[in-house]
Amino acid sequence: MHIASRLDEGGRAAWIATMIVGFIIFWPLGLAILAYTIWSGRMSCRYGHASEMKNEWRAYKEEWRARKREMRNMWRSERSRYHAATAPSGNSAFDDYKAETLRRLEEEQEQFNEFLDNLRKARDKAEFDQFMASRRNVVDPNTTQDNNDGNHNGGSVPSV
Repeated sequence: MHIASRLDEGGRAAWIATMIVGFIIFWPLGLAILAYTIWSGRMSCRYGHASEMKNEWRAYKEEWRARKREMRNMWRSERSRYHAATAPSGNSAFDDYKAETLRRLEEEQEQFNEFLDNLRKARDKAEFDQFMASRRNVVDPNTTQDNNDGNHNGGSVPSV
């Protein structure tokens, strides 16, 4: 195994070069070196870096779990906040006031959404009108300048 340890010092490049030389000299020798490198794990991604990769993977999984916990907690707090806002307080006057305020806010939101829709429609109409006006101003290549300006001086020389 003295040869293998010396090739390990050279890294993958040394093993690949040895394998290529083995194929050039005698193809079964190159095939044997290839089989040995695959069997021993010298050509896999994990060789020499297994502990680093495991630690990176472990850190990635922990980060993913932490994000899931954070999202779950956020979802729970939002859900509890919603339930707290809609749950009755026990005081009927306050509950009536809260229901009326929520209804009024929903109506205002609907009116605001309608207002935004009308603004979008007006903007779209203005943009379309501007487009159509710009199309009308484009000179048709089939018509001449004489036909457009109304001067009919024989069509030979435009007036200055």
